[in-house]
Amino acid sequence: MTRKVRRFSGGVCDLGLHVVWCPKYRRPVLGGRVAERLDELIRQKADERGWQIIALEVMPDHVHLFVKHDAKSSASYVANQFKGFTSRVLREEFPHLKSRMPTLWSSSYFAASVGAVSAATVEKYINTQWERPWKKDEEARS
Repeated sequence: MTRKVRRFSGGVCDLGLHVVWCPKYRRPVLGGRVAERLDELIRQKADERGWQIIALEVMPDHVHLFVKHDAKSSASYVANQFKGFTSRVLREEFPHLKSRMPTLWSSSYFAASVGAVSAATVEKYINTQWERPWKKDEEARS
């Protein structure tokens, strides 16, 4: 798999996020037309922000999203952008979502960074910085 990095004025990044969130009371209200519209709205918000959706699965009682985002957006910002926008639009378009629940989404979410390397690989890389060949060459010349 080729790594695609995003370039911006201050640097280069490759940030991926796995986000999961649920309807209030984990009610199974995300089916049929609601699920289809939710999928469209999530993709619309990602396009608007310049984020790339890698995977999206709308289940009856939760949403799984794998999104590549920019360096300026925190995990909480990404999650809340999707939750806030979709809640407002879905509750306007589907009145039964207003009558059954005080809010569409639960206030919590799960977010995990998704990278191309494991934590163990990064730790080993950091811990072996002084063992790099060019460092040994510099020490030998001193």
